[in-house]
Amino acid sequence: MSTRPSRRKPASSAQQESSLRRWLKERHITEVECLVPDITGNARGKIIPADKFSHDYGTRLPEGIFATTVTGDYPDDYYELTSPSDSDMLLRPDPDTVRMVPWATDPTAQVIHDCQTKDGKPHELAPRNVLRRVLAAYDELGLQPVVAPELEFFLVQKNTDPDFPLLPPAGRSGRPETARQSYSIDAVNEFDPILDLMYDYCEAMELDVDTLIHESGAAQLEVNFTHADALSRADQVFLFKRTMREAALRHGIYATFLAKPMENEPGSAMHIHQSLVELKSGRNVFAGRKAEELSTTFLHYLGGLQKYVPMAMAFFAPNVNSYRRLALGQVAPINVHWGYDNRTCGLRIPMDTPENTRVESRFAGSDANPYLAMAGTLACGLLGIREKLQPMPAMDHSAQDAGFALPRSLNQALDGLEGCAELQALLGPRFVRAYISVKRKEYETFFRVISSWEREFLLLNV
Repeated sequence: MSTRPSRRKPASSAQQESSLRRWLKERHITEVECLVPDITGNARGKIIPADKFSHDYGTRLPEGIFATTVTGDYPDDYYELTSPSDSDMLLRPDPDTVRMVPWATDPTAQVIHDCQTKDGKPHELAPRNVLRRVLAAYDELGLQPVVAPELEFFLVQKNTDPDFPLLPPAGRSGRPETARQSYSIDAVNEFDPILDLMYDYCEAMELDVDTLIHESGAAQLEVNFTHADALSRADQVFLFKRTMREAALRHGIYATFLAKPMENEPGSAMHIHQSLVELKSGRNVFAGRKAEELSTTFLHYLGGLQKYVPMAMAFFAPNVNSYRRLALGQVAPINVHWGYDNRTCGLRIPMDTPENTRVESRFAGSDANPYLAMAGTLACGLLGIREKLQPMPAMDHSAQDAGFALPRSLNQALDGLEGCAELQALLGPRFVRAYISVKRKEYETFFRVISSWEREFLLLNV
């Protein structure tokens, strides 16, 4: 997990614009998808002709896209979170993120855009800027986080009626999976046509997808990304989700990143391996002076994760469904214990060489916004370093025996975040307020729905 960070002098705006225009021209691009990751981590934006894009460096979007629920509703304090005039943000393309759209019929590019206020400052509500804000705090300490996400997901049959449960799709054999097939090569090969297309798309987009495995659920897969800086890894997860969904749809099935899509199958996680390197030397500051020794900085970092993760869970488990994954008996954490190569812990120290010393945070679901999940976990660790916190002793047996120490619902998680001034200050008070308002509105909308369980067991029995 150690890598020497780049300290290249950033190109000027004019140089970036010229480079981006040249990239589009060389590839005969006809359309450009201007992407902005929203609160959920999905793409918002505009599609504009390439000739208009090249003559208009940037575009605009209402800032209200960051104060909108997953159902398209608005919280009651919408105009307090945004502005009374519901004004626009300025979008500026990040040239480092330009890529082809390999599934498009005509030559099409996609570019992730940064959101700015009218006076050119980073917009506080944009998730990409929230992550940048945390990374800037590390930069002040002469440190750079290095992360490697692992993303799980399910392939499921097309489901056009939300009243019906999701089902595993049939593979090449014509039969859906029914048994647990962790790490099975043959089970992965059942979906070769879809995965081959996924890899073709990823190669065309230069996504750093490393390893692919079959997870324990029926038609549940996991992809690992190579380690690098946090912003680029969040970008890659954001783009991969679009890519995987598209590859699956081309074969008539869905790829879902819902944290717990099926009642009798395990949930899907986004594990985040993380370490810190010193900018001057490129040294991994988590490694101790002796083999199998953890540095003081690493211990403080672990202490910060243990103290603040429960209050940051709304970023790791952002939806009402997320908490179905974090249940006793599941291969998912229910508390903040840490241990060496202990997968029952929320914080696992993998077996590796001293220079690759790192912690794997196992809290985030695959439904988490990658920018906010990474911002959240790095913020917790940074607070531990600032406060010189000490972690609890390592757990060498099942951490599930220690019971729950995490919120059991989205509402509880939001209460914890609302009461944590330290996280709010680091992530941005305005952003945290908007996030809480949006998620509370989502919870209220969910709570109004009467479930089939209630109709089945309570209708005539109470």
